[in-house]
Amino acid sequence: MSYQKLIKDAQSQQFKPVYVLHGEEPFFIDKISEAIIANALTEAERSFNQTILYGKETEFKTVVDNARQFPMMAQRRLVVLKEAQEMRTLSNLESYVSNPSPQTVLLIAHKHKKLDMRTKFAKSLGAHAEVFESKKLYDNQVPQWIGSYVQSQNRSIDPQASMLLAEYLGSDLSRITTELDKLQLHVESGGVIDSKIIQEYVGISKDYNVFELQKALGDRDSVKAFRIIKYFDENPKSNPLVLVLGNLYSYFTKLLLFKENSGKRDQEILSAMGMSPRAFGFLKEYRIAAANYSFPQLQNVIRLLAEADRKSKGISGRNLSTKAVLQEFIGEVL
Repeated sequence: MSYQKLIKDAQSQQFKPVYVLHGEEPFFIDKISEAIIANALTEAERSFNQTILYGKETEFKTVVDNARQFPMMAQRRLVVLKEAQEMRTLSNLESYVSNPSPQTVLLIAHKHKKLDMRTKFAKSLGAHAEVFESKKLYDNQVPQWIGSYVQSQNRSIDPQASMLLAEYLGSDLSRITTELDKLQLHVESGGVIDSKIIQEYVGISKDYNVFELQKALGDRDSVKAFRIIKYFDENPKSNPLVLVLGNLYSYFTKLLLFKENSGKRDQEILSAMGMSPRAFGFLKEYRIAAANYSFPQLQNVIRLLAEADRKSKGISGRNLSTKAVLQEFIGEVL
């Protein structure tokens, strides 16, 4: 069952006796858990009928004992097992899962890693429980997901703004939704989130951001590049070095893939680069940059970025500032 369907069913008070939410992406697990907890019981019913347990400090018998209790002045009980990945006796819940109490909703949240579905316990879950695997999104899926999330909030976002946000924040969905929720306070229902709004409210300077640095490096414009890193040094909280280096690595990796696939159609190039079909507007920038770098030069840039990352962590034996690390990197690239 999909994430959206599980949320919708919870809001409609359609519950299964056992839910198992597992996987590497905590965002979906948190949101489904929140929906089930918010809708399974009223506020007045929770005092006697809701139990929250934590895997690290809980044995399976405690879970079963709570799940087998009868509800008190309510239609059902809710037992939530958080951090189930820390529970040593989790697989012992197999007997309960195969014969659950019809008057209890048992929610098992197994975050940050997936269950091994080859085990006997996992197969029992598949046969008797509602199992949802929360998978991390690929980078090229993030812009489209941002568009869907914004649409669910009765707003829209233009493709360039969606790409800008995805590139700046990466694939951390919790962080992305936090920023989107802030943005929506400044955009009326039915309105459009554009790049200007993102630059103003997410803290991305219009002229001094990692995307302008990428463009300056792609254009081999050293004057602009050094001007931008001076701004980064003066505003370290808005432009943490780890974020800058990560974005530059992503940019030059994509540029290398663009150059390798430059003879193909635009849609095939975007696919090879792991970018959304919505990113056609960015191809012009990549074409210009690709003309300015040979394959050996791009490979050297990737090597220099790895070296800059080591310097930023003090592995080189020197404690360098953001400005110093980026100055050395840009000096060697340009």
